[in-house]
Amino acid sequence: MNNDNKTARADTEALVSIRDLHFSRGSNSIFNGLDFDIPRGGVTTIMGPSGTGKTTLLKMIGAQLKPRRGTIEVDGQNVHKLRRKPLYALRQRMGMLFQSGALLTDLTVFENVAFPLREHTDMPDSLIRHLVLMRLHAVGLRGARDLKPAQLSGGMARRVALARALVLDPMMIMYDEPFTGQDPISMGVLIELIASVNQALNLTSIIVSHDLQEAMSISSHVVIISNGKVVEAGSPAQLRASDSEWVQQFLQGNPDGPVPFQYQAPDYASDLFGDRPR
Repeated sequence: MNNDNKTARADTEALVSIRDLHFSRGSNSIFNGLDFDIPRGGVTTIMGPSGTGKTTLLKMIGAQLKPRRGTIEVDGQNVHKLRRKPLYALRQRMGMLFQSGALLTDLTVFENVAFPLREHTDMPDSLIRHLVLMRLHAVGLRGARDLKPAQLSGGMARRVALARALVLDPMMIMYDEPFTGQDPISMGVLIELIASVNQALNLTSIIVSHDLQEAMSISSHVVIISNGKVVEAGSPAQLRASDSEWVQQFLQGNPDGPVPFQYQAPDYASDLFGDRPR
């Protein structure tokens, strides 16, 4: 095999492989045979109606939750069969940007970003300072190093959280609703940051988002899930051209379609005027 073929295979290799995944909360089935791959080196967005388990899936990729059946492999390792030490080592290569930012309120911006380095490495303070300032500069907030989280806007807090997620030089970053609650300028900055950081550092990014247009604008791969299974997956262009009425209703936000506006109920007239018990 020549070098070009080897490179092509590496570019399309899956970093995360999910196979026949089943998960329930009590009697509520969340995943019912979920099956898809997340390509290495791109931006994959996971979408679907509210309550379909998108954030739950991120927790399962990080092995915070265990499936009832099925497997999740990250970089060739079954995350739910790893012992504690190799699991923690793998997690250090998996950055996470929480929906709330999850900054430590009593620490400065600098110390928030430095926290993973102090916890997981024996680096000297001089090297920690160098790495933290590099990451803060990358997200445009080197000048905010001495501020506390309460002094930051929502968009700035997300950018600090991104700097913290990058500081251990991970192979992938998971974003849980990164655009929620952001004003148009902050959202534009975050979109540009996610795309540019992913390319510059050759990361794999996994985004869970309800912001369709924003997420799809930077995605190389999109997975739509509903009722515990994958409805459709492909590039943004492939999904926009899909002949699935369900996919088109979801992408266009139409109130009428395969997903009904009304929850299943008895006939309206008989329910109003009949002798049905309340």
